[in-house]
Amino acid sequence: ISPAPGIELVPLKPGSATLPLPSIDVDIVDERGKPVPEGVRGYLVIKRPWPGMMMTIYGDPERYKQTYWSRFSGAYFTADYAIKDHEGYFWILGRADDVLKVAGHRLGAAELESAAVSYSALAEAAVIGKPDPLKGEGIVIFAILRQGYESSEKLASELKNHMRKVIGPVATPDEIYFVTKLPKTRSGKIMRRVLKAVAADKPPGDLTTLEDEASVEEVKRAYEELKKMRET
Repeated sequence: ISPAPGIELVPLKPGSATLPLPSIDVDIVDERGKPVPEGVRGYLVIKRPWPGMMMTIYGDPERYKQTYWSRFSGAYFTADYAIKDHEGYFWILGRADDVLKVAGHRLGAAELESAAVSYSALAEAAVIGKPDPLKGEGIVIFAILRQGYESSEKLASELKNHMRKVIGPVATPDEIYFVTKLPKTRSGKIMRRVLKAVAADKPPGDLTTLEDEASVEEVKRAYEELKKMRET
């Protein structure tokens, strides 16, 4: 799904992946594999093979079949959430496997992050789930503030109220950490497993794809500061 310079003039929309390339048959479906109406979130699928597609997983063809072709009959499951607007433009919302189950509610990490950054003080946010004995998972936000704002308990409280207003009480974060950097790969993808490891007091694991190792120390610092504050 991409504009194709030189083939067809596709007007861009900020945030949209635009339209499928020629020969790519893409759709958005619900849990039962039925196409959803425009503007409704669903699962992004590709309905027929395309040039350059992955044919298997080396040494494990059964895993390839189960992962990509078993969820919806006759369609390739991308594991992404998406919506399609009234002009047919596709908007990728994030990974369908990045889902938190909070008190019986399934909440997408991308959905929570989008709600968080709609708060005026936030420039960027990453959301992870943390095991909770009552709710199953609790929401943890690592946030970068915009210039001119400073971290405080008041700001954290305002962000919690904002999440409740935008999504609902179930989206109230249990923990909020204000940081200056987030651990990302060199391609710009947030490494949520590193954030989960820090929040669970566990080693971060392999960091060979990390863009900036200082970001891990920054996250650890924010975590330790809030931990000490609670203890006192």
